[in-house]
Amino acid sequence: MFRKKKKPLFGANIQPDCSYCENNIGTETVPVCALRCKMSDGICKKYSYDPLMREPKASPPLRAGQYTADDFKL
Repeated sequence: MFRKKKKPLFGANIQPDCSYCENNIGTETVPVCALRCKMSDGICKKYSYDPLMREPKASPPLRAGQYTADDFKL
């Protein structure tokens, strides 16, 4: 009867970009619209978000040299 609302992947505040659009047939750096729509400001009228096209950002490097074994003893 009552259903929970689904949370959108990667948060709700995603800026539209043709690099992760369903209609993108190009690469992430050079998006090409399969529908041949004109792009203005990096998006077209037929924009449709596809979470599988989005690549996550790289994780920050670990600072291994900053800690010693004594820091983890109780």
